[in-house]
Amino acid sequence: MTSKAIYVQAGGGYDKVQVGTCEAPAPRAGEITVRLHANSLNYHDFAVVSGMWGPSEARIPMADGAGVVTAVGEGVSEFAVGDAVVSTFFPDWIDGQPLVEGFASVPGDGIDGYAREQVTARATSFTLAPKGFSHAEAATLTTAGLTAWRALMADDSLKPGDTVLVQGTGGVSIFALQFAKLAGATVIATSSSDEKLERLKAMGADHLINYRKTPAWGETVRQLTDNRGVDHVIEVGGPATLEQSMIAARIGGHISLIGILTGVAGQLPLVQALVRQIRLQGVLVGSRAQQQAMVRAIDANGLRPVIDKTFALEQIVDAFRHQESNQHFGKICLEF
Repeated sequence: MTSKAIYVQAGGGYDKVQVGTCEAPAPRAGEITVRLHANSLNYHDFAVVSGMWGPSEARIPMADGAGVVTAVGEGVSEFAVGDAVVSTFFPDWIDGQPLVEGFASVPGDGIDGYAREQVTARATSFTLAPKGFSHAEAATLTTAGLTAWRALMADDSLKPGDTVLVQGTGGVSIFALQFAKLAGATVIATSSSDEKLERLKAMGADHLINYRKTPAWGETVRQLTDNRGVDHVIEVGGPATLEQSMIAARIGGHISLIGILTGVAGQLPLVQALVRQIRLQGVLVGSRAQQQAMVRAIDANGLRPVIDKTFALEQIVDAFRHQESNQHFGKICLEF
């Protein structure tokens, strides 16, 4: 079946984004066909579409896709026609320890993604979506939701009474705030906007720090924790924020290295890491089994994603320009 799709030509760049068509053949054994209805935007998608890490050949972008199963291939028992589903970031990483390196198998990067109306793919490319979620809400889970879930729940087993530091108001940080509060943790949140900090407070953040007004916010975090430091840091800034994150972490604390918003290289404050025995864990989304665990938890507790704004599929460049403005709070989605 032929349907609408967005393409980014080789090298990327907004001027190389085009509307086209693609085929969704009947599913073979082990495959399903999905009528997609939503994507959500992530920094990784921005890097591909904007040309920061442009594709080597024409590519359908977007790693996060959600929709409805319209056909099921032979041998597929997990899904039925009519099921609401959401994509997996690593279709080949089913369970266990990380088995992937880089983005060669990631939809929207190494392979075609979900900025299209129809797709036929292996059943492992999707999981069931949470019950009652809109397609846009479901699409927020693939990258941002699962990254936060893995960082807190899989890599470091968040416990009631733990303290968590989240940076900013992007998708990963807001999901981390939500998951941490559901687990009974105390959350310290940073942002450069007092208005956004108030919104985080309304969501349950216990302590707020404006990092523009308080550049040495790591020390402020220690003061807020009786000089102990936090158990977990959701580190999305990168080189410019890592030293403050280390100051903020407790002895033996866990820092999830997730984002590169301030660059991809910088000095590593080794003395801080060594004398305080800090655990630095690189996090690149998660496995299919971790996504299924997250969906079960969401079904049990009623969490709803925070969506800032939605755009039509053909407005994908406008959506990324909105992301670039850094005015958003939560996720930006495409609905179609």
